[in-house]
Amino acid sequence: MDGLRAALGIPFSGAALLRQALVHSSYLNENPDYKCGDNERLEFLGDAIVDLIAAEYLYERFPDMPEGELTALRASLVRSETLSRFATQFGLGQHLWLGRGEEKTGGRTRPGLLADAFEALVAALYLNQGSEPVQRLLRPLLESETDALVAGGNARNAKGRLQEWAQGTLQCTPSYRTVETSGPDHARSFTVEVLVSGQVLARGQGSSKQAAEEDAARAALAENT
Repeated sequence: MDGLRAALGIPFSGAALLRQALVHSSYLNENPDYKCGDNERLEFLGDAIVDLIAAEYLYERFPDMPEGELTALRASLVRSETLSRFATQFGLGQHLWLGRGEEKTGGRTRPGLLADAFEALVAALYLNQGSEPVQRLLRPLLESETDALVAGGNARNAKGRLQEWAQGTLQCTPSYRTVETSGPDHARSFTVEVLVSGQVLARGQGSSKQAAEEDAARAALAENT
């Protein structure tokens, strides 16, 4: 874990708490006598912390942006794919405690698993040291991601932009359908398809149906415009 501490650049004194943030439930399933619990409760707390800090950051950075656009932009910042990239920056995957089956099926690089572990890590840091170190960890990541979204024209509501494009180009209105729901109640993951005239344009994922629809709309815009 020393390598992870060094990558984070933040002193982390709670070894047991940090270790728990790295333990996937598959490891406990294969090692029921292991004393440390898995990271699911920490993930639950971390999800809320990341949401709050992202909302606070956007509220401060864009004082004139309406609520709907802030919500869409926050959804981009906290979606699984974004959080998994954050996790990858710190090499989090190599430090995870996985069951053999999860290991063999590529768990160390699976975006959803990495995103969950990142949220658990945020919660562990918060419980160990409070909010200030968490802000120091998250703010640069959120700023860089937001800069990229704004530069790419993605700060505006993706569903609205896709609807404008589809109606203007295809004379059709996009529709959305949920094709998969997974994860525990406190950490649902939704997969949504966006369709035009019955044809699937793209898929998206998110922690809510709204976020998944936004993700699908962004993917459709990237592939068709």
